[in-house]
Amino acid sequence: MLLQQLINGFTLGFIYALIALGYTMVYGIVRLINFAHGDMLMIGAYTGYFILNALGATPSSLVLSLVVSMMVCAVIGVALERICYKPLRTAPRINILIVAIGASLVIENGGRILPFMGPNPRQYPQLAGSVNQLDVMGQQVIISQQDIIVIVVSIVMMAGLGYIVKFTKIGKAMRAVSHDTRAASLMGINVDRIISFTFAIGSAMAAVAGVLFASKYPQVQTYMGILPGLKAFVAAVLGGIGSIPGAMIGGIILGITEILSKAYISSKMADAVVFGILVLILMVRPTGIMGKSLKEKV
Repeated sequence: MLLQQLINGFTLGFIYALIALGYTMVYGIVRLINFAHGDMLMIGAYTGYFILNALGATPSSLVLSLVVSMMVCAVIGVALERICYKPLRTAPRINILIVAIGASLVIENGGRILPFMGPNPRQYPQLAGSVNQLDVMGQQVIISQQDIIVIVVSIVMMAGLGYIVKFTKIGKAMRAVSHDTRAASLMGINVDRIISFTFAIGSAMAAVAGVLFASKYPQVQTYMGILPGLKAFVAAVLGGIGSIPGAMIGGIILGITEILSKAYISSKMADAVVFGILVLILMVRPTGIMGKSLKEKV
């Protein structure tokens, strides 16, 4: 039924939105696409897996897994920026793209040879939660505990990010660097620190998405971040790359589109529909729903 599919689409869309926020924040600050960003989802999911497996799948251990996965991915995100991207900020964009893809392959395939990760999928620990069946306008709608957790945690994370960007000192510095890096540097803003913070917070959002994604689709493996990462990139472009509200809107639209495609068209065609949206957006409105055209300075 349509209402049930819309709820499923919103749940998936919130996960895509969390990942898309990392893409759009990094692009807004340094004008590059971090294609290793999807792997932060995988690392976050594995971090959550180890904690939940060791402590048991309880609400308190889930909260701990979210916090620890955010910290782990934030550190890795900063290291990735310092080692791979910082030396190439003035390099041609194709060089940065190659490095990003290479970093992603190293993370994914490196994980496969690590004994505590390995090449085989692992079952993700699940909370022993209830399934709620509600009567909405005469329709029976099923909302699981995982759905509620995904929606609530996603909203909290997005609200927290919005507060940081709009009302904190470092958030104002991020907006200044995004507007004009050179002028921000002349005003005394430590641009390197702001860029590192952006990678950290974007990677932390992807880590949360990883734990939530694995909780809803309970399996982890080292390549699990590739497809959600690409779809989140589509969501960022759809909403307007560089726009935080656009990333949220794009993620929700994409999640609903994917679920409705699986339900009413074909599960095999759902991914084609999703990536077809990217092609249409680039043809019709390259800047996305909330994106703005930027003039290149020469």
